[in-house]
Amino acid sequence: MSTASETTLPVDTPESPFVSTEWLAANLGAPDLVVVDASWHMPASGRSGAKEYLAEHIPGAVHFDIDTIADHSTSLPHMLPDAHSFAVAVGALGIGDGLRIVVYDSVGLFSAPRVWWTFRAFGAGDVKLLDGGLPKWKAEGRPLEDGPVRRLPTSFTPRFDHSLVADIERVDQALKTGSAQVLDARQDARFRGEAPEPREGLPSGHMPGSFNLPHGLLVKDGRLVPPAELRKAIDGSGLDLARPVITSCGSGVSAAILWVALEMVGKAPLALYDGSWTEWGASGKEIAVG
Repeated sequence: MSTASETTLPVDTPESPFVSTEWLAANLGAPDLVVVDASWHMPASGRSGAKEYLAEHIPGAVHFDIDTIADHSTSLPHMLPDAHSFAVAVGALGIGDGLRIVVYDSVGLFSAPRVWWTFRAFGAGDVKLLDGGLPKWKAEGRPLEDGPVRRLPTSFTPRFDHSLVADIERVDQALKTGSAQVLDARQDARFRGEAPEPREGLPSGHMPGSFNLPHGLLVKDGRLVPPAELRKAIDGSGLDLARPVITSCGSGVSAAILWVALEMVGKAPLALYDGSWTEWGASGKEIAVG
């Protein structure tokens, strides 16, 4: 098994997925910068990312709702829309070509990585995550505002990279042939089939041959854990970092947290399984437990 790099990428560097709250505060209001509030919560949580955004957000931030900017032709939750629909939706938010994009959420590091990855999949050239998200911003006493933000509509040219998105057949073939490893971000009890899935009627368990790295091991107080803990968690999953990786989870959200963690140690994944366990578990394909 290959181990993770001894260092992680420093915040506020071109190679890092993250910018600091200090950096954002210094650049807030720049004409070429757009801040995106990506707050979203599991349906059973009783929380609404959209309502929380309206109550308080970083000044000038627009809200990106993963359930709205999605493929509505499928029953699977928040699947990626087609390129044209994405371009129309983000253009209406005032997010266009040539802008620097900073994404955050109200938890710190939960739904923001999914939106960060989505922008990258559609070809955004400069998109970052806010280290610590809204909780860190608030803890430092930085400014907030409420209500909606309306930017001037603009044009976003999508350059969709299909290779970053895995469908169920690609995942199935990867597992059968060993061409890529599948890394699952769900809680270990759900992965083992010992705890129920949050979506009614969906069996728990895992894809045969997949690996488990619960995203809760990677995030503490809304931020990625320190480098030594990050390395320990990745190594403990059994993953071979010398081989390609496809990330997965319950519905394609926390799979993006795995993406960020792996990129931070210099191992960018091959793809993210958009349908994730919600699709696999209901598909009739083989399910492993234990």
